[in-house]
Amino acid sequence: MILQNLAEYYENLVLQEKVSKSGWCQAKVSHAIELNEDGTIKAIISKKKEEERGKKKIWVPVLLNVPEMVTRSSGVSSNFLCDNAKYFLGIDGDGIQKRTIECFESAKERHLMLLEEANGKMARAICLFFKNWKPECADENLSVKEHWDELNEGGNLIFCMKAIYAQDEKEIQDIWEEYLKKQKQGKQGICLVTGQRAEIARIHRGIKGVPGAQSSGAALVSFNAPAFESYGKEQSYNAMVGKYAEFAYTTALNYLLNQSEYKFALGDSMIVFWAESGQEEYQDSFLSWLNPKVDNQEEMNKVFGNLKKGVWVDLEDIQLDPEQRFYILCLAPNAARLSVRFYYQNSFGNIIKNIAKHYQRMEIVRPSWEDMRYLGIKQMLNETVNQKSKDKTPIPNMASMVLSAILSDTKYPASLYTDTLIRIRAEQGKVTCGRAAIIKAFLIQNYKWKEGDEYMGLNEGCEESAYVLGRLFAVLETIQKDANSGINTTIRDRYFNSACATPASVFPTLIKLKNSHIKKLERESGGTKIYYEKMLTELMGKIEKFPRRLSLEEQGKFMLGYYHQVQKKYEKKEEK
Repeated sequence: MILQNLAEYYENLVLQEKVSKSGWCQAKVSHAIELNEDGTIKAIISKKKEEERGKKKIWVPVLLNVPEMVTRSSGVSSNFLCDNAKYFLGIDGDGIQKRTIECFESAKERHLMLLEEANGKMARAICLFFKNWKPECADENLSVKEHWDELNEGGNLIFCMKAIYAQDEKEIQDIWEEYLKKQKQGKQGICLVTGQRAEIARIHRGIKGVPGAQSSGAALVSFNAPAFESYGKEQSYNAMVGKYAEFAYTTALNYLLNQSEYKFALGDSMIVFWAESGQEEYQDSFLSWLNPKVDNQEEMNKVFGNLKKGVWVDLEDIQLDPEQRFYILCLAPNAARLSVRFYYQNSFGNIIKNIAKHYQRMEIVRPSWEDMRYLGIKQMLNETVNQKSKDKTPIPNMASMVLSAILSDTKYPASLYTDTLIRIRAEQGKVTCGRAAIIKAFLIQNYKWKEGDEYMGLNEGCEESAYVLGRLFAVLETIQKDANSGINTTIRDRYFNSACATPASVFPTLIKLKNSHIKKLERESGGTKIYYEKMLTELMGKIEKFPRRLSLEEQGKFMLGYYHQVQKKYEKKEEK
């Protein structure tokens, strides 16, 4: 299904002229070798362009349409009209070696075979270049010597004459198309993607752009051991994917991974997404809603508010069809291959509704300095890791499982909840608004905590002992702070973890400590003492006895009660 959807997407991209047709591909080109008519090098021209990446400006190769490039693993095999300096110039940063000469000879043989009978100036110049160029004398050429270090960085080179690229010459294009038609047909079979009889692809092109995978490209479909060979079918013949389908899905996926604005990393995985129609407006909206920023909070509030009423709202001049099919693919590196963490497809409207439900579960009272009402998935996952550590990535696989749960409106992975509780305990009860929101959403979705929908802020009518105990702990901490102004260490630092897990062993001690703090408050302000005693009486009246232990579910409610009570205190200060 993944390959079929990518192949359909490829056909829409071809109609929009965003990708190359079959037999051609888009490649990153760093330099052009400008030739004279006699085949000598006139100049080496850099094709890199300056781009902003975050706060930095860097020089990146330009994307150009070139003849389809070969899939290389360890052997020597030259591309036509686009390859690196080893093949086109026979040079290497480590000096002239036997393999480097073999690469150049491979390129020479390929280009002379295809272009030797051509009549055009460009084709003749390329043939003369390969016939006369001597790799061992490459450092004597001034143009090559000037760009020596850049050429040996491994970027692709192309040929040109007077600002015209070789691959754009009509004569050369016709020669390449004719060559493709004459290629010996391989094994025939029924393509599992198109359902038509076609030549089956023996090797599938590499997919580039997944961090952690091989930079030269990792395979999505490949087999390399006898255990994977069904009925003796070697290589990828047991996958039965036609050459056209193979080219289509690899081209579409490489296109997506090359678009920095339509992909994002999550943990150790890379997420790509697309609409069946190929319209980029859907990708823009999806990304802005999944990873919101401060400047689009009002826009999201408008959309999600209307979705609650069952009304679909188009944004400004953008008209989005809620019935449009939308696809999300999560890929993870696995040595020379890629593993699919998950693949989700649904109508665009349903996906946005599921995201809206997630944000509704995550809604919680926040401090006044918090600008983000909607916490994006990256920020959400950051709450589960130690922000002081060098490695701030969440647990592998957990991040992708969380995204999958949000998109499909299913249960969150248990590790999201447990990692959040572990992080709170590790920081002695530091319950941030993000962590409280995760706890609330998890309790509602996984434990079916119906009352949780009312718990955006403090629920004073709640009778659940775990939630009340969390509130009680927050009040006891506040009493301690008011009695000892300027105190740096509170009962939270010493007792929070025990109070959350085994209340019966801690709360009697905390009540005794409270008595001495209340006496101090009485000497300073009798009204404050009365206020706190009324609050304590109300909370203690809801607790029959202190439980020996709290379950994981109850510990989450304890932390939520603590957070809500603390925010209520700040809320009153802000009102004053």
